[in-house]
Amino acid sequence: MKKKADQVSVAAQIPNTKIRAHRFSRFGHDIVDNYAWLKAANWQDVLQDPSCLPDDIRKHLLEENSYLEQALSSSKKLRETLQQEMRGRIKEADTSVPQRDGQYSYFTRFVDGAQHGQFWRTDHATGQEVLLLDADLAAKRKAYFDLGDTEPSPDHALLAWSADDNGSEYYTIRVRDLSTMQDHKKTLKKTSGDIAWLNNSNGFYYIELDSKHRPVRVKRHVIGNKGPDEIVYEERDPGFFLSISMSQSGAFILIGANDHETSEVWLLDADDPKAVPRLVEGRSPGVQYEVEHWNDKLVILTNADGAEDFKIMCASPEHPGRANWTDLVAYRPGTMVLTMLPLQNFLIRLERENARPRIVVREATTGAEHEIAFADDAYALGIDAGREYDNNSLRFIYSSMRHPSEVYDYDCQSRERILRKRQEIPSGHNPDDYCVARLLARAPDGEYVPISLVHRKSTPLDGTAPCLLYGYGSYGHAIAAGFKTDPLSLIDRGFVYAVAHIRGGTEKGWRWYQDGKRDKKPNTFTDFIACAKHLIAQGYTRPGHIVAHGGSAGGMLMGAIVNMAPELFGGIIAEVPFVDVLNTMLDSDLPLTPPEWPEWGNPAASAAEFETILSYSPYDNIKAQPYPAILALGGLTDPRVTYWEPAKWVAKLRATMTSGGPVLLRTNMDAGHGGASGRFDRLEEVALAYAFALTAIKPEAFS
Repeated sequence: MKKKADQVSVAAQIPNTKIRAHRFSRFGHDIVDNYAWLKAANWQDVLQDPSCLPDDIRKHLLEENSYLEQALSSSKKLRETLQQEMRGRIKEADTSVPQRDGQYSYFTRFVDGAQHGQFWRTDHATGQEVLLLDADLAAKRKAYFDLGDTEPSPDHALLAWSADDNGSEYYTIRVRDLSTMQDHKKTLKKTSGDIAWLNNSNGFYYIELDSKHRPVRVKRHVIGNKGPDEIVYEERDPGFFLSISMSQSGAFILIGANDHETSEVWLLDADDPKAVPRLVEGRSPGVQYEVEHWNDKLVILTNADGAEDFKIMCASPEHPGRANWTDLVAYRPGTMVLTMLPLQNFLIRLERENARPRIVVREATTGAEHEIAFADDAYALGIDAGREYDNNSLRFIYSSMRHPSEVYDYDCQSRERILRKRQEIPSGHNPDDYCVARLLARAPDGEYVPISLVHRKSTPLDGTAPCLLYGYGSYGHAIAAGFKTDPLSLIDRGFVYAVAHIRGGTEKGWRWYQDGKRDKKPNTFTDFIACAKHLIAQGYTRPGHIVAHGGSAGGMLMGAIVNMAPELFGGIIAEVPFVDVLNTMLDSDLPLTPPEWPEWGNPAASAAEFETILSYSPYDNIKAQPYPAILALGGLTDPRVTYWEPAKWVAKLRATMTSGGPVLLRTNMDAGHGGASGRFDRLEEVALAYAFALTAIKPEAFS
């Protein structure tokens, strides 16, 4: 394969992926998969112990990694420069805003040079600060380490904490005695990592994963218990995942069971060490709800009664069933209620209208409401639940695409907002040097797709600028128009950085999500292509100068759009890309497949859903045509998008494409879905992606 001069260099030795044809038939289609062998028969063992990977597959993945380094060898200096730049924007010695919890406040602190944070608390009676857990020390001599939950017991004598040390998302829970700083001998393995304490501090609830990596059992651990922990609830439907959380009031532990369309909640009395779960409302197809406790009532965020964009209802804890639900915040079409936070005297909700978020505060006694106002056209907004219920203060986090994030404490009674922290950029950042814009691209069916973008004021908008266009568009996940430091390395080199708010997300409400799933999934792809064409038409860039970027389900987007419109793109960055959609959705043994059927369809049970997925599945639709340069990134222990998906995709692309490329694959042999875990190690992967973008599109930007 040949590339244009001065662009990504190609090594002489492209890995030769062996062909071992695997054939199967379904609904009248005969399908040949030449690279199915890259899926290890013992993949479940590999998740827990990567050394179990068969030698031939390991050899192939390492050859791919070696080829990538050869192909990008000319960008080695650039990658180092980018990594240094991005690290220079991180305040290495940094501390989070403390969260008050009675006598104590808890916070995270980073020290210079540390990859991971430290968990601290302050005793307000003495003013003493105490280090409770040093994650950097716990990660020592580990190739991967992710700190999960850190939950102090209600009496503040113990700390339950969880960690994953190979990227497979199997978390081990430990309990630390804060008087001795020693961990108890008993550990709880193969958990989701989530922890919810009993109010008496004598035990906590957690979720155990089964052999297929699915969260299926809620267990109660009693401190000091050396035998098996009691199973409190077990989910029998493989299509439903479990979650646990403590209500903000501290009265209930909430067990959630859900897929992507349906949910149900069970209540556990947090004061009762032998509590039995009580069902709020049984699952009904298509009905979703979340529960919180607010003074004398349950508050329920739900789409019941046709409330497509959700509303808030209430019921008594004694009679929680749907027959007793009454409206508290009525449904308003086009205004999507995203989440709610009860404080004793106020109920706060975060909602979004016309792709803009806002916070609404409701008084408990009068029902009067007011909004917290923001001036920018495009911004990101989040609320922090904190650790206290009897409190009139709300913490929220605000940023825009050019303004670093700010943490505020807002007094819901006086309406005063206090800036607690502004993100510092040690290497310097002037928001006035940048322009932010919101565009609307017309999709083929007439819908208007929002685009958020940022560029330097000095960047010419005459079609000559390169562009990085990011997209996701699945699971109802909305991409916020917030501040990110890493893309500045592209923006400051003349790139336009744009986010396509395509269907499959909820930027324009729940309908926006519904119009980008199952049989309507192709709208996600045509929306993204429409955004690319609109950026070209408006003079922001030109064909062949766009690098498309997406990860996970966004990586599936990358595979689809490059099959459909390769001429628009100069490069594709696909991180942990979900590209083998048909084969994955046919394999019910994979961790996420049954819960994903409501999102994508079940091609094993429905001929129509088989046909739909087959029509767009990136791996199955690779064509004999030119393709741009492609970078695929995978993780060996990824339980969400398994390593073989990008490996198979890359092999088939090379074997089918007529020209273009190169097509590159890097598998992180020490990590899973999120890539490298350390805050600085992760920058190496980002630098690789951005160096790839620069060398593919704008080689003159560096020497």
